[in-house]
Amino acid sequence: ERMYLCISVILLTNIGFCRVTLGGFILLKIFLSLCCSRVTENAKNSLASLKRENPQLEPTLAIIQVHYLPLLILSLFFEQVGLRVTHICLPEGSTKDEIVSEILRLNEDPNVQGLALDLPESLYSSKVLNAVKPEKDVDGLSSVNLGCLVHGDVSDCLVPPTVSAVMELLEDIGGKTVLLVGARGARGAALQSVLQRRGAAVLSCHWRAPQLQSELRHADVVVFGSMKPDDVPVSWIKPGATIISCAHDVLSEKRNYGQQNSPAAEKTVGSLAVAMRMQNMVKNVERWMQSQQYRKWDLHCLKLQPLSPVPSDIEISRAQSPKAVDVLAKEIGLLTDEIEIYGQTKAKVRLSLLERLKDQPDGKYVLVAGITPTPLGEGKSTVTVGLVQALTAHLGINSFACLRQPSQGPTFGVKGGAAGGGYAQVIPMEEFNLHLTGDIHAITAANNLLAAAIDARILHENTQSDKSLYNRLVPVVNGVRGFSAIQLARLRRLGINKTDPETLTEEEISKFVRLDIDPSTITWQRVVDTNDRFLRKITVGQANTEKGFVRQAQFDIAVASEIMAILALTTSLQDMKERLGKMVVANDKKGEPVTAEDLGVTGALAVLMKDAIKPTLMQTLEGTPVFVHAGPFANIAHGNSSVLADKIALKLVGEKGFVVTEAGFGADIGMEKFFNIKCRASGLVPSVVVLVATVRALKMHGGGPNVTAGAPLKKEYTEENLQLVADGCCNLQKQIQITQLFGVPVVVALNVFKTDSPAEIDLVCKIAKESGAFDAVPCNHWSAGGRGAVKLAQAVEKAANQKNSFKYLYSLELPIVEKIRIIAQKVYGAQDIELSPVAQSQVDRYTRQGFGNLPICMAKTHLSLSHQPERKGVPTGFILPISDVRASIGAGFIYPLVGTMSTMPGLPTRPCFYDIDLDPITEQVKGLF
Repeated sequence: ERMYLCISVILLTNIGFCRVTLGGFILLKIFLSLCCSRVTENAKNSLASLKRENPQLEPTLAIIQVHYLPLLILSLFFEQVGLRVTHICLPEGSTKDEIVSEILRLNEDPNVQGLALDLPESLYSSKVLNAVKPEKDVDGLSSVNLGCLVHGDVSDCLVPPTVSAVMELLEDIGGKTVLLVGARGARGAALQSVLQRRGAAVLSCHWRAPQLQSELRHADVVVFGSMKPDDVPVSWIKPGATIISCAHDVLSEKRNYGQQNSPAAEKTVGSLAVAMRMQNMVKNVERWMQSQQYRKWDLHCLKLQPLSPVPSDIEISRAQSPKAVDVLAKEIGLLTDEIEIYGQTKAKVRLSLLERLKDQPDGKYVLVAGITPTPLGEGKSTVTVGLVQALTAHLGINSFACLRQPSQGPTFGVKGGAAGGGYAQVIPMEEFNLHLTGDIHAITAANNLLAAAIDARILHENTQSDKSLYNRLVPVVNGVRGFSAIQLARLRRLGINKTDPETLTEEEISKFVRLDIDPSTITWQRVVDTNDRFLRKITVGQANTEKGFVRQAQFDIAVASEIMAILALTTSLQDMKERLGKMVVANDKKGEPVTAEDLGVTGALAVLMKDAIKPTLMQTLEGTPVFVHAGPFANIAHGNSSVLADKIALKLVGEKGFVVTEAGFGADIGMEKFFNIKCRASGLVPSVVVLVATVRALKMHGGGPNVTAGAPLKKEYTEENLQLVADGCCNLQKQIQITQLFGVPVVVALNVFKTDSPAEIDLVCKIAKESGAFDAVPCNHWSAGGRGAVKLAQAVEKAANQKNSFKYLYSLELPIVEKIRIIAQKVYGAQDIELSPVAQSQVDRYTRQGFGNLPICMAKTHLSLSHQPERKGVPTGFILPISDVRASIGAGFIYPLVGTMSTMPGLPTRPCFYDIDLDPITEQVKGLF
């Protein structure tokens, strides 16, 4: 009662003001008690029902005060019905800005569902009241709440508890005159609105108004909004009127109506207002629970005005004004505490969303793959973006694109950006292609920390005794020596079940401190996200301080790091941490694997990756959502964006929505790995494959002349040549057959260029359908945006409803060599495989070490179905050479090397960076494509 407003009821009989009988006093007390009990019981039952639906629910009300007032009784009162109260007591003299700052903090606290203010009257300003989020405003005093109340939208607002308590005490007031005296501000406005809606004639005046005595004489009900001055006698009030006092100064229990006239029947019923506040809190919790459920998108798509000829990608990107990313997030059903905003157009999405939407059915899952790549390009990213623009902006179907983050190496090298192109791209494209939210930098830091740990450990073991190593690894701190958590885990793996460092024997100490890494077996390399051919082979340890420990090593491109593969395949933070610990970096001198966990670096790696694990939200040119996350290469890794991005997107689009993701390079490379590696890790089942082709790329597979970058295309590619197209369709047919191995419907998307003739387009579509494609559709999204891919979107929607008999290509239980042979023969069309002695030795080692049941990730050229890049079309009769076999145990696959595979690209004679520049005035990036 002390916490909230004092509501006093004074009954005046028809014969004038007098003492109420004892019986009347008791009846009043019983009435008030029954009101409180009923409201409290209803709130308790409602909360109990909510908790049955969500056992983890712990609804919390935060109360901000600017003075000290014990809230023990209030807390107990709320806890009896299942509400938790958090009391924030700011120092006396706190300013409005300091109060607002605390309010804003609590607004963003996902564990607080309700926020109430208990402040001195002078601090109740609109600035303070409107700082409270309307959805957390249990007192209903924000302008948003009051606006709904005044306009009659009662279902969308909360009635202030004081007002609810007053109305509970007043029964039939229709036609009666109600006088509000000293009722100012938000509460006065709310009270007047509710009384008028109940049919009362409402008048309002302040205590010093000259007409006060006259108004009091005629009012049937008088409501005191503030303390009555001593010089306003009760005798002015009309005999028989009901008086309700809502005086706010209850903290010191001042209820001064003039001592000589104070009625004996006056009864403080502040507990009723407290009960009403509790009732509002329960409504807030109900709304909060509803907000946690999936809701339909309310997406505002951006309009396109395509130009002809089509401008450069960066000019198109610049011409569009993207939505603020927090607006996009709200449109697709993300909560404010589920995003971390980076600038205006990017945001990380927290994994907590998966728990919130765990019961939400997934949408349809679409993979975009392609024919065997050529220098002429096929446009898989462009198709991916164009398809979602068509689905959402033109067909009104929820859809999400999930793309890989491009490496900085190719961006400044020869390939350029990877945001799509033309009027089907992710914007802003310079943000997409450069740095993004720093995930690749985090991977680089984590990778190189582990590399440094390997060499440092070898050095320290070579130069110290067991005792010295032990004293440094397990130091005495403040007189106490103890193992860290990761050291205890290593002891358990060694079979040493001890926790006291002083109890280890000399033999146990030696086992614990020595990893005995064999330098010749180190497979973990340093990385940098730049194409730098001169780092392909280096020598480390040449400084005198390294005491002669010199070895040959190399740098890989950052996206080739196993940590990138782990990021793309992990399903949770815990799963990522376990995978990081399992990474095998070398063997010891006994031939046993040495892991990151053995080096004690797992926790540090997880810390460096804690933000990188969250997908980045961006948007297409038409304002539809995109997740950009992870970027493993497809020829030396599995070439797909992250499992987590796909899982989150599938929940957000809803059961009838679509998630479209892209696999790197041709279907024989990226798609095969998507099915056999990514789908095994995620447990997700694809609905449709979209296979991308172009007429001119098919002409090259049909025997067309070689293409030189930067040189004009030869006439075979710019003039109609049906025979060349027909011959090249063998590659398209082969990729369709590969897709059919997995039992998934395939739709061919033919990217149309202005040099393609109608006859060539019709021929490709005809051959594709005859070869088993569900449909084949010409697309113009590059020049027209989503409108140019509407027919493709309709075909994909129909194909997604077809029978799906998805299956993996091989069983994990098969021997490593047999799994390699199945991929070589069924996917690539090889006659057989041939393992080098080194490769066979590695297969035997991994099998012996217990890694034989992992899937296979072939490291092979992407430019041909065979191992020879120059062989286009569909090569046959070749023997696939396996030069080496390596393992990414943390990522969870074995990767055979077919021929010679470089993990560090080089720069060409004229790299892309010649054209990239920054305007020092506008700070705009120029030259990206």
